[in-house]
Amino acid sequence: MTRKQFNLTRTALLTFASELDVSTIDVQADYFNNTIRWHLGHTLVTMEKFLFRYPKKSENIPAGYAQLFSSGTSPKDWKEEPPSLEALLEALEVQQQRINEFNDLFWKSNVQFKVPFGSVETQGDLLIMLAFHEAEHLGKIKAMHQVVAKDKNE
Repeated sequence: MTRKQFNLTRTALLTFASELDVSTIDVQADYFNNTIRWHLGHTLVTMEKFLFRYPKKSENIPAGYAQLFSSGTSPKDWKEEPPSLEALLEALEVQQQRINEFNDLFWKSNVQFKVPFGSVETQGDLLIMLAFHEAEHLGKIKAMHQVVAKDKNE
């Protein structure tokens, strides 16, 4: 059940993002404090941080992504070139495959750290929370895209 929820959310994110026009992903729309590219990178980094202990233990994605996409960061402050849309999509797809490789025993195991919100006790609980977080960002991406596309056509 846990993986189904995650896969539903991740597949929806990848499907929507794969159809984006590159010219829209870096536009900072009114009333939004980040860009579509930032939200895509943030979902990648957040999942990596909680499930693979990035950046301390995980080497699955570049260490520099933490400075670009962690909570509290902003594209306005970027000092380096962010990854391309294609690179982010590929990393999200590969991450989905890696997450699906965890066995049932892993999902039943206890989380070894305190999670800031909710009653998260097992890795499975953590994945539910992370899928919810990702779905929230997908909603923001869709809203941002709607605003940016409207502004672009005017």
